[in-house]
Amino acid sequence: MKWKNAIRDYQLFLKIERGLSQNTIDSYTRDLEKLTLFLNDNEIDSSPIAIDENLVQQFIYETAKQVNPRSQARIISGLRSFFDYLVFEDYRKTNPTDLIEAPKIGRKLPDTLSEDEINELISAIDLSHPQGERNRTIIETMYSCGLRVSELITLKISDLFFEEGFIKVTGKGNKERFIPIHYNAQKYISIYIKDIRSHLTPKKGFEDTLFLNRRGNGLTRQMIFTILKNLAVAINLNKKISPHTLRHSFATHLLKNGADLRAIQQMLGHESITTTEVYVHLDKSYLKEVVETYHPRK
Repeated sequence: MKWKNAIRDYQLFLKIERGLSQNTIDSYTRDLEKLTLFLNDNEIDSSPIAIDENLVQQFIYETAKQVNPRSQARIISGLRSFFDYLVFEDYRKTNPTDLIEAPKIGRKLPDTLSEDEINELISAIDLSHPQGERNRTIIETMYSCGLRVSELITLKISDLFFEEGFIKVTGKGNKERFIPIHYNAQKYISIYIKDIRSHLTPKKGFEDTLFLNRRGNGLTRQMIFTILKNLAVAINLNKKISPHTLRHSFATHLLKNGADLRAIQQMLGHESITTTEVYVHLDKSYLKEVVETYHPRK
């Protein structure tokens, strides 16, 4: 079995059998391509079936010189998943990563913005041109609903259920969920559709896509990153932010103001409550307030 064929079959397995998003599949693929590049650079002729633990260890050792422990742990996890697939399909008897330990890493707390910083970002948007109105709507929507950037750029007009106060979002693994949307975000979306989007001619395939560029195409992930980066520069924000920062801020502010962790989990689309629990670590004062408010011995 050649690496190219094995990786292609693995990609199909991840998409069809496990229902993973294309972004996740691409991430796994990049790590496998690093392994094949390592083999080629060192003129090592070893197939996915024949490669052994020593070679994998050597690859990880070389990789560790170039990446941080978190990235190293992710690569090991990706390789383990690939070789588990080969064992599952009876191409191999053993997984060469079974005895390889990932580096211990601390739990990374997500970066967040304060409510004032979010208001500053929005205030810095130039509303004198159509893109400004669109960009304000984008940030209001992401912060109002805690969306991933991939969920934002694929949001459709037919996913808006404003009378019920919800939007329908397609998340990881094509799983759909309904999220309450704040009336402010509803207002800005309605203005954007009526005054800005109505003057655009959507390209084929984007007729129902909510957010479009000037040419009628859907927005890219990179464009959302760029919008936020430029706004951060405009207000001299001394933080490195991304679209995910708005999602983290959404969850943190809800929790801080007394929202139930399980409800936040459902809105974020986290499969496990343990993923959502990271937000508890951001503000220990929340836990203190819970005890003081609800404990019978208060």
